Amino acid sequence: MDSAFQYVHEHGLNTESAYPYTARDGVCNAQSGSYRISGFADTPGCDNLANTLNSRPVSVAVDASNWSPYRGGVFSNCAGAVNHGVLLVAATSSYWTIKNSWGTAWGESGFIRLARGNTCAVCNYPSYPWV
Repeated sequence: MDSAFQYVHEHGLNTESAYPYTARDGVCNAQSGSYRISGFADTPGCDNLANTLNSRPVSVAVDASNWSPYRGGVFSNCAGAVNHGVLLVAATSSYWTIKNSWGTAWGESGFIRLARGNTCAVCNYPSYPWV
């Protein structure tokens, strides 16, 4: 997650309308974006993550290897290899709620609930931007 935030800090981002997603391989348009962040912070560990989540959503890197067939419920079937970035948006004593980028037809309207704790390595690489 840090590499992505560092890129946005240095180069900025464009809006979806200015640089639309095409769902195909191609050459990246490396123009500078209009929107930048002033920095970012890491908040590793499940306790720190839960505390940070009280004031803002947090970007996390997770193992999503087994997520494709997920349709609902509290998920805990992870292999352990971090391979996907998502947005952690809420927590209860039993689970984390995560917004995925695979569209609203996947999971619970685009969200997944992970068993609380370091399920799918959710607590290993959390970070958030300073806007």
